[in-house]
Amino acid sequence: MKSQYSYSFVLRSAALCGVALLSFLNCSSTSSDLANNGDNSGNNGSGNTSGDPVQAWLTKGDQTVKLQQQGTAYFSGTSGTGTTIEVDASQVFQSIDGFGYTLTGGSVQVINQLNATKKQELLNDLFSSSGIGINYLRISIGASDLNSEVFSYDDLPAGQTDASLAQFSLTKDQAVIQMLKDILLINPNIKILATPWSPPVWMKDNGNTVGGSLKPEFYGVYAQYFVKYIQAMQAQGIKIDAITPQNEPLHPGNNPSMYMTSTDQTNFIKNNLGPAFQAASINTKIIAYDHNCDNPAYPLAVLNDTAANPYVDGSAFHLYAGDISALGTVHNLFPNKNVYFTEQWTSSTGGFSGDLDWHVKNVVIGSMRNWSKVALEWNVANDAGFGPHTTGGCTQCKGAITVNGATGYDKNVAYYIIAHASKFVPVNSQRIASTQGDNLSTVAFKTPAGKTVLIVQNSNSGDKTFNIKYNQKMASVTMPGVSTATYIF
Repeated sequence: MKSQYSYSFVLRSAALCGVALLSFLNCSSTSSDLANNGDNSGNNGSGNTSGDPVQAWLTKGDQTVKLQQQGTAYFSGTSGTGTTIEVDASQVFQSIDGFGYTLTGGSVQVINQLNATKKQELLNDLFSSSGIGINYLRISIGASDLNSEVFSYDDLPAGQTDASLAQFSLTKDQAVIQMLKDILLINPNIKILATPWSPPVWMKDNGNTVGGSLKPEFYGVYAQYFVKYIQAMQAQGIKIDAITPQNEPLHPGNNPSMYMTSTDQTNFIKNNLGPAFQAASINTKIIAYDHNCDNPAYPLAVLNDTAANPYVDGSAFHLYAGDISALGTVHNLFPNKNVYFTEQWTSSTGGFSGDLDWHVKNVVIGSMRNWSKVALEWNVANDAGFGPHTTGGCTQCKGAITVNGATGYDKNVAYYIIAHASKFVPVNSQRIASTQGDNLSTVAFKTPAGKTVLIVQNSNSGDKTFNIKYNQKMASVTMPGVSTATYIF
């Protein structure tokens, strides 16, 4: 991270449940975090329970229900009144790599403050199939701005250089490495994307952790830095599935950070990084850009270069500026290349309802409808003061989890944003077609096990009744205002 930015949310008061047309999304007298998988079955308004069942999990913007399983509805008739969301499994789009967060050094630091029992409870909740099943993580190569200090893997006294990388060491990231090992014990198949915020300062033209650019004479050395990193992580039993050459390359004001133009990145990939991976038999994907949706010209410049293109798997995006449709624009021009949505933060000044609504519509639904293979929120965890962070790093970034000392933690809005997808959409699921309308945003998937998953965001201020149409059958459901629901059938 991070450019400090603001976006406006329309804060709505979530309507009270009142008398529901269906018992499908019935009110709960208590707030729930992660409900168990028991069957709280209800039925549709006609009392017909003979059709195929539809399970639902709900989070309300007013926080009275959080990722709680609801009663069951049933597909029955072939027609219905009002808005209809049609799911069409015959139209298949991209396969899904996963949903998750960035595991920052600061996240590891605060999670390690929990006692052993609480820490294991949290890791199981986040990464196990009985929890929310996070299956994709982003990590930093060296420090991000959500570390307590700035470092690289080859820091030297001022004026010295290390072109042979003899001083390269992962020592300062041992806590992150150990936590990744703990996570891999829970989910051995989790995929990991790694990205640097800055190279060692002796490689930069300003000799500083903030800003500056990579000196041309160190392009080849920096490529070997990536090679050594991937090999060193592999030696620890940690496979790096993909890298991006630079986090937010057009935001040189963060600490750490580096400015890297599209021309610089293209040259680095085609002349140095790609050939270095090839020579070392490294199959880690190279993903370009990793910055905002307002500048699709940047990844397109990389992909349009005929020498760089073969080395590049695709492009990565954030949404602190621009529109999520930029992912679709890039995909449509290069349909054989992948797109990834890799970061979006929730702010300490944001509200649960507004954040839930905006992020589910854009980060989860919007990115998926625009061909993304992943949807990642920003940091996993921080403390109650939104630390740790570097001097000059993000001071308002609110993690999915707030750790409160050794014995407690709270689940924040980013936990539920991701959970509504990660818990139900495993790796290698495929996005399928779904219609939208009437302030209902949707995305649908077919899982490897053959289940259909439909995620719906109701941005209306009040309850909304609509039909889910699948295989010419209808199920009528009602969602509370400003809420997220995941339907499984």
